[in-house]
Amino acid sequence: MAAKSRIRVARVYDEIDPDEGQRVLVDRIWPRGIRKDDPRVGVWCNDIAPSKELREWYHHEPERFDQFAARYAEELGDSAALAELRKLARRGVVTLVTATREVDASHAAVLAKVLRGG
Repeated sequence: MAAKSRIRVARVYDEIDPDEGQRVLVDRIWPRGIRKDDPRVGVWCNDIAPSKELREWYHHEPERFDQFAARYAEELGDSAALAELRKLARRGVVTLVTATREVDASHAAVLAKVLRGG
């Protein structure tokens, strides 16, 4: 993650960094141990998460990440949720948060790359 990037990725369990702008939870399932009013969540955008089928297929197996990333990017297409995140990112820094332990090999990392135009 570049220091000057307007799109960042973090774990929802991490403390809030004052420079991270709007936090957006991008998981389909609510994270364990997090209250609905926890400020570490920000806005919940569960429609942007990968489909249940894709998530279960990937199962965080590192050798499947590249194929998962391609399939997830295809799933995103021109979705309304993606358009909303793009609008939010044009207004300022956005931090995509997820409960996933391996953030760099998660859908949040793929989504950040898509939002950055990569």
